[in-house]
Amino acid sequence: MRPVAALTAAALSAAVLSASFALPNLGRAEDTPAPAHGLAMYGTPKYPADFTHFDYVNPDAPKGGDIRLATIGGFDSLNPYVIKGDSAAGLGLTYDTLMVSSADEAFTKYGLIAESVEVPKDRSWVRFTLRPEAKWSDGEPITAEDVAFSMETLRTKGLPLYNAYYSSVTNVEVEDERTVRFDFEEGENRELPLIVSELPILPKHYWKDRDFTAVTLDIPVTSGPYAVKDFEPGRYITLERRDDYWAKDLPVNRGKNNFDTIRYDYYRDSTVMFEAFKAGAIDFRQEMSAKAWATKYDFPAAEDGRVIKETLDHHRVEGMQGFVYNMRNPLFADPKVREALANAFDFEWTNQTLSSGELKHHRSYFDNSDLAATGLPSEAELAILEPLRDDIPKRVFTEEYNPPSTAPPGGLRANLKKALDLLREAGWSVKDGKLVNGEGKPFSFEILLVQPEFEKIILPMAKNLERLGIDVSIRTVDTAQYINRLTQFDYDMIVGSWGQTESPGNEQRDFWSSAAADTPGSRNLAGIKNPALDKVIDQLIASPSREDLVTRVHALDRILQWSFLVIPQFYFGADFIAHWDIFGHPPTPSKGVQLMTWWIDPEKAASLTGRSAR
Repeated sequence: MRPVAALTAAALSAAVLSASFALPNLGRAEDTPAPAHGLAMYGTPKYPADFTHFDYVNPDAPKGGDIRLATIGGFDSLNPYVIKGDSAAGLGLTYDTLMVSSADEAFTKYGLIAESVEVPKDRSWVRFTLRPEAKWSDGEPITAEDVAFSMETLRTKGLPLYNAYYSSVTNVEVEDERTVRFDFEEGENRELPLIVSELPILPKHYWKDRDFTAVTLDIPVTSGPYAVKDFEPGRYITLERRDDYWAKDLPVNRGKNNFDTIRYDYYRDSTVMFEAFKAGAIDFRQEMSAKAWATKYDFPAAEDGRVIKETLDHHRVEGMQGFVYNMRNPLFADPKVREALANAFDFEWTNQTLSSGELKHHRSYFDNSDLAATGLPSEAELAILEPLRDDIPKRVFTEEYNPPSTAPPGGLRANLKKALDLLREAGWSVKDGKLVNGEGKPFSFEILLVQPEFEKIILPMAKNLERLGIDVSIRTVDTAQYINRLTQFDYDMIVGSWGQTESPGNEQRDFWSSAAADTPGSRNLAGIKNPALDKVIDQLIASPSREDLVTRVHALDRILQWSFLVIPQFYFGADFIAHWDIFGHPPTPSKGVQLMTWWIDPEKAASLTGRSAR
């Protein structure tokens, strides 16, 4: 299971842009780089300038057909870029960016709206030249003015993550109708040109007389391969592939965007949603429960082959998922307390009983990759960590972190004894069966949820905590209330996660920096504030090579591991996909399933029975 917290928190923050859009570019490299079709974080792009399509697509995939998807909750807005309202699913497919990533490289971008990109050797600025054929859905051309408008609008009025993500942009210069340049603040950050290329581009002519920050159900002018066809707030939204989409024949889009329509239906809970899938009202499902994967796909359509199960391995980095302590609450300020409570989570029992042994226990914030810190620090890592020795956990230098295990011979009893010892060291004691502090105040807290299915994982842990004298309450709320409380950090503990990539960078500030801890809506869910950690993040962002990046991520990972920000949960290491047998799809690339490269097979769709019609 992946928590909604991980998805919504990534889209919630609030801060105001302070950087100017007219600062001079003093003392910067002014070499004359050649325009390029793509840009890699390190090295050169895999695909040459004359490539015709990505390797993981079928360039001749048939177009047509309708796909029905599903999600939990509701929506009341068609603007996915502001903090107000709950935006509808799939809206990212209606907007284009300057460049797009490939799914079989660590971090490489290829031109979409941008025809070419130019960067100097020190990457202190980037210039994009836009394609002359790039157009909005109303036929107006996409211009450099739109790009500059998008940067300013998103940083000042959009989700706060944009202000954090693009904080190093010091100047935006519209050089002509099709050329725009971004200048960056002093310091090494090879990632900045790629980050800027991810900027969603907004139509200035559409938004100039509208309130960008307001909740709206007006269908906006967009640029992407799909447009909103129809919707009913909170119930469904249908996107329709645009026949007039300007970029449909570009190499980065060949073999993609094959469905005529994509419909997202909203359900109140996952049980009802699964029943809808079984009944043929939903075509495609990514299963997030290993237990369900092993035990619940025994319905007739799955047994006779009308529903296909596929386990598709991937090589994505698995960011940490866990029970997140809100360290803004004094109850969790002491790391001994946080370490103690982690001993009450019986992963081994959870894995066998609830997930048929399919889960892997999180131990790193970068699991399933070479970015995960193991063993003791290397000499290169020590060069980063030693100057910070007085300000980071001492065990970073002496022990390899591993989460508590209830495997024999110790078992849960030994873990709970260790937990009680740690709690006593932190000033807590048991009186009349209740854990209390020196003032006699009991230890109690609430776990806030938005997905009821997590209750079956939490309840056994809550029982174990009760054995320590701790009173735990579980509260499941609706999506709107959850997002509001998440934005304001109004919780004791949540189930949260941090998605990671093969090339971590600027987003780590939003995850772990001291500034983000005080920014409502940031992804610093735990509220960690440590200037030493801020320094490591800055060094990570400035990594001049892949080798340096890995070393610095290891250093970051060790500090996070020993800071006990979470009670680590689990991950899969593969995509569990179930779908009605109407699809064709190409091989799965290293980053996992790419649904927009799939297609409807007309013969399969025509012959399939049991799939309900709309």
